[in-house]
Amino acid sequence: MNTVRTGAPGRQAGLYVVAGLLLSVWAFPVLWALLTSFKTERDVLAYPPLFIFEPTLANYRAVLSGPNSILPNLWSSIVVAGSATVLTMVFAVPAAYALARLRYPLKRASGFYVLATQMLPPVGLIIPYYLALQKVGGLNSYWGLVLIDLTFSLPFAIWLMVSYFEDVPYEMEEAALLDRAGRFRALWHVILPQVSGGIAVTTIFVFLNAWNEFLFAVVLGGNDVRPVTVAMFNFISVEQTQWARLAAAAMVAMAPVIAIGLFAQRHIVKGLTVGAVKGGGRR
Repeated sequence: MNTVRTGAPGRQAGLYVVAGLLLSVWAFPVLWALLTSFKTERDVLAYPPLFIFEPTLANYRAVLSGPNSILPNLWSSIVVAGSATVLTMVFAVPAAYALARLRYPLKRASGFYVLATQMLPPVGLIIPYYLALQKVGGLNSYWGLVLIDLTFSLPFAIWLMVSYFEDVPYEMEEAALLDRAGRFRALWHVILPQVSGGIAVTTIFVFLNAWNEFLFAVVLGGNDVRPVTVAMFNFISVEQTQWARLAAAAMVAMAPVIAIGLFAQRHIVKGLTVGAVKGGGRR
């Protein structure tokens, strides 16, 4: 026992070191971009890199106002990502419930289809999507980008939420059905409160994926509908790359995502751990 107690602090310290190293892999590029956003172009290109410099807000003024402002593009991202998230959850919740709880023909085939769509390379679908949207006038439109995002976010959301529905004990739903609650009322009043954490996690992930999407936006969008991920390329040209303004634009684009993550971190942790604390729900 003494040996275990003596070694426990050492193991805990080792875990903290490993966690710090893993966190630094993500944090260092973000912190470096944050420093770069306050530098002038001369300071950015200085060698060796400058850690002590006179900060400036000129880059943020350039990306928030003037001809290269990304504020209209932020609005485009909000419309596309928000609409895609709402539509995805409206369709994904009943679909995931059906896959997890109901018995119907071709249930296994439909489940395999949802999983198989996650394996398709997006780059291979750009040309078919482009031709299809061109035929129906969906290029350079909000509804076109939302529809394309929906084709990828919906299978992902269904696949993610099925496990949450499966972890809810069947006895709870059966008791509601025996009380003549009906399938819809049982879903609304019994099942959904149990999987609220999983729904919150799925909503956040769907929104983040839609917000960060670039490949389809740059090809299927246009001058009127340009999400912020595409607008950041305004600071990259053949002659030069405006690294300081690009870093400032990246910080502005990341701000809503970071705010959502900080605000919803409790729901994220709850949703990710719900499957570990609920057992015996599957037959």
